[in-house]
Amino acid sequence: MHDTIRPQPGILDIALYEGGKAHLPGMSNALKLSSNENPFGPGDRAKEVFGKTVHTLHRYPGTDHAALRQAIGDVHGLDPEQIICGVGSDEIITFLCQAYAGPKDEVVFTEHGFLMYRISALSVGATPVEVPERERMADVDAILRACNKRTKLVFIANPNNPTGTMISPAEMERLAAGLPPQAILVIDGAYAEYVDGYDGGSGLAGARENVFMTRTFSKIYGLGGLRIGWGYGPKHIIDVLNRIRGPFNLSTTQLEVAEAAMRDQEWVNKCRSENARMRHWLAEALAEVGVPSDTSMANFVLARFASVDEAEACDTFLQSQGLIVRRVASYKLPQCLRITVGDEAGCRRIAHAVGQFKGLK
Repeated sequence: MHDTIRPQPGILDIALYEGGKAHLPGMSNALKLSSNENPFGPGDRAKEVFGKTVHTLHRYPGTDHAALRQAIGDVHGLDPEQIICGVGSDEIITFLCQAYAGPKDEVVFTEHGFLMYRISALSVGATPVEVPERERMADVDAILRACNKRTKLVFIANPNNPTGTMISPAEMERLAAGLPPQAILVIDGAYAEYVDGYDGGSGLAGARENVFMTRTFSKIYGLGGLRIGWGYGPKHIIDVLNRIRGPFNLSTTQLEVAEAAMRDQEWVNKCRSENARMRHWLAEALAEVGVPSDTSMANFVLARFASVDEAEACDTFLQSQGLIVRRVASYKLPQCLRITVGDEAGCRRIAHAVGQFKGLK
């Protein structure tokens, strides 16, 4: 590092984020089950709109995201004025840290929480505070004990990645009510659509001044390649975040395709139903060959092995079979592999390969 040109405190403490492996050397048809992508991709309505946007690539997009915010509001019964859109929910998380945390402040999250919480906290010079979980489940009492007068943000994904577990709405409400007055509870609902009847925390965010919810189009909507997310919460928070949001942070293609995807709830319902069916099947199939997992409420299964060595050996074997899953040592779960729920053929293929590894033909 140069002696006089230095980055802001905290930035050099950031470990570079590593996404799920996407390719295997020498294999052109590997099955990628490492990034929690929707195996069915986006619906036809979104695909059709994507093709049409090629004709307006020379035009700047709108700056207020009004049509997309209206679509989100119509589908979820939310006030569009309390919605903000971003480059994935990651950007919304970054906005929250930029706006509300800094040096001498603390940002709280659970030990197996999304890596971007730590990264975004460090990027603004805040102190990340990691709270132990209880059997891979967020512990509300432990989170509340970790909070103090320096706490500015508390992040909790529900369902959580990479564990797939979630806490009840009553527990989330207890958490919000118990926070110090200067702190904001951020409910990360990236996988909320996979839980039938769950609002992702929007009800709580609409009822309280200290709760904010984030969501994404990257998972059930099948638009991970376009990077679109949104957030919902009190108007005073939305006003602050919009002051630091870039005016053209989303392209016309992102905005129009996301709007079409949001209004195609028939596709969302189909993907939710098929994911639930194959998630249950995959978890049972893995358990039958001696690989347990917690009940997942998302679109992946966290497969637990007897040791770190066994998990790594299984991953190596799966790669030899053209199967890519996610090692999660960076999430403090080195003895586990996170396996995305694919289509039926993909689930059967991964279950068979794990069975082969375990010596059960």
